[in-house]
Amino acid sequence: MSASATSIEMTIVAARAAAELKATSITAIDVSERLVLTDAFLVVSGSSERQVRAIVDAVEEAVEKEGHDRLRREGLDGEAHWVLLDFGDLMVHVQQDEDREFYALEKLWGDCPEIELPADIVADPEYQESSMSQYFDFSDLGTE
Repeated sequence: MSASATSIEMTIVAARAAAELKATSITAIDVSERLVLTDAFLVVSGSSERQVRAIVDAVEEAVEKEGHDRLRREGLDGEAHWVLLDFGDLMVHVQQDEDREFYALEKLWGDCPEIELPADIVADPEYQESSMSQYFDFSDLGTE
């Protein structure tokens, strides 16, 4: 059983809102076969606390405008390193870039299929490459 059509639609709405605010990365994961709590994770990141807060506000507004209430929100207090928005069938993780790289949720849930997002939903091209790449030379790893 894969994510419901409603969950996928909600994921696309949330991803589009994050992309409009130049999220630095956007990944949608179908976790419906692994979790009973939710159908989908949307993992997005921002380059700063201010951007994370703006993405959170935009995602909440867009998803609620489509008629889906936010059930819970965690992590907005303090420096907003990792904010979790619970919309029931969709959990949105908004992280600062460093936290996203450290926790690597995509790798943790790597055995789950990605939800394909429309071509117009893309992360800010300026940040497409990992921010860690500016500090390390990965050329000797044998992969491109």
